Amino acid sequence: MKHLLSTHNLAREDAIAILDIAEDMAQFGHRDVKKLPALRGKTIVNLFYEDSTRTRISFEAAEKRLSADVINFSAKGSSVSKGESLKDTAQTLDAMGIDAVVVRHSSSGAPYLLAHSGWIDVPVINAGDGTHEHPTQALLDAFTMRKRIHGESSRGRGLDGVRVCIVGDILHSRVARSNIWLLATLGASVQVVAPATLVPGAIAQWPVTVTHSLDEALAGQPDVVMMLRIQSERMKDAYFPNPREYSSVWGLTAERYARLNQSTIIMHPGPMNRGLEISSEAADSPQSVILDQVSNGIFVRMAVLYTLLTGAKGELS
Repeated sequence: MKHLLSTHNLAREDAIAILDIAEDMAQFGHRDVKKLPALRGKTIVNLFYEDSTRTRISFEAAEKRLSADVINFSAKGSSVSKGESLKDTAQTLDAMGIDAVVVRHSSSGAPYLLAHSGWIDVPVINAGDGTHEHPTQALLDAFTMRKRIHGESSRGRGLDGVRVCIVGDILHSRVARSNIWLLATLGASVQVVAPATLVPGAIAQWPVTVTHSLDEALAGQPDVVMMLRIQSERMKDAYFPNPREYSSVWGLTAERYARLNQSTIIMHPGPMNRGLEISSEAADSPQSVILDQVSNGIFVRMAVLYTLLTGAKGELS
């Protein structure tokens, strides 16, 4: 595996190997000195064409904990704002002798183009491209589920038989797409819940079942409920009448939360719109692993970087 661009074609063996290495990284994360020398001398560029807080900081923390040299590139205030193309930016970075690129872009497919164009010959990691995919988010979500469900016996295991319900703006969500493919690969069953207007037309080809009723989905007592943010910045049309109706019909309200099994895991990729897609009662509950997702993101991204830049698999020695 040279790049991480998508979870669609990520082999189960490779996914589990990354999750297992992330387990090792998490152990190092509890030490007083959290740094490892694994990527000392390597230079990694975070190439962000879209605004980001969680993902960019998480990648930067992961890179620095592995002792890599980090260059943060933002499209704002760079030559991109003067009209420089992705090709010219890539070739400029290549000429600087970098070792890997983490890229977020508003155009779906931009990381794939960067990886296969011949402009640059280093590992490319997709940190989110348009409405396409966000593979490291799916991996950290799977890691979080696996750890909560299997605990200390997580190593080497997938998510076989785990029932996951993904709720909300499926149409615009790269997180949903990456999670659906990865969860299916790891053996979970996935149900998506959304207004008909926020369900992609191609969903019949995805390994999911679809319902428009959240109450119906929750009555089946899924093991995991993952709420998605309403991505209003990507919406050019009205996909539902108003926020109050959306929350009433498709939000994880306090009342719906109270009906869940106490073992049901509650997730959200962030940032949350409290009171819209999720209530504070649910987000701040003991069943919520939302903050665990954030901390686990560092360990998973460390594992991805370590795997791609060293070619290692399995346990960290």
